[in-house]
Amino acid sequence: MKAPQSIILRPLVTEKTTALTQDANVLTFEVARDANKIEIRRAVEVLFSVKVTGVRVAKTLGKIKKVGRSIGKTSDGKKAYVKLKAGEKLPPIFEGV
Repeated sequence: MKAPQSIILRPLVTEKTTALTQDANVLTFEVARDANKIEIRRAVEVLFSVKVTGVRVAKTLGKIKKVGRSIGKTSDGKKAYVKLKAGEKLPPIFEGV
């Protein structure tokens, strides 16, 4: 079993995800590309001490970047939208954002 810290890479804090957090009690994270929904659920429950009702995942494709004559590509990723149980308190990292 993987460590929860290696599954949850970082929280995604944007205008859209902040609105989701406040309106629908949904947290958004960038997660490891090989993590599945069950691992993501357990990692969030362990790290933040909350109950999770659902997890949705989305793969993100890397963008092509051009600098002069060089062409490169940013790495692909994976996002997880984690729905918290009704009445659960948000983790401190997401409060006041």
